[in-house]
Amino acid sequence: MGRLVHFEIHVDDMERAKKFYGEVFGWTFEDWSDYAGMPYFGAVTGDANELGINGALMQRQGASPEPGHALNGFACTMGVENYDSTEAKIINYGGKVALPKYALPGMAWQGYYMDTEGNTFGIHQPDKNAK
Repeated sequence: MGRLVHFEIHVDDMERAKKFYGEVFGWTFEDWSDYAGMPYFGAVTGDANELGINGALMQRQGASPEPGHALNGFACTMGVENYDSTEAKIINYGGKVALPKYALPGMAWQGYYMDTEGNTFGIHQPDKNAK
């Protein structure tokens, strides 16, 4: 079975990215640079007893994605308890709206953003009353 077990977010400025994801989502980081041979910080995204995965921020090895172009990779989506307050944090810490909030009727609120490193990610708030 090919279950997703780890993710990597490529970044230009490690400290800026750690601040963004730490402040917006409460992630903590562990320095794994010695293992990787480059700036590489493990991202602890939540309690080990909760559904979800951990990942890492790694130093980008090429050019940043161009705004307005199609994704060349995967878009990670983070589950959130309050869509609107999370969006406010994203904007406050330097993120930008890529696709505004929309309803997945009867299921959730969803939207996409660009982080401080030019990467696209989503946020998802379950809500059976979304419409």
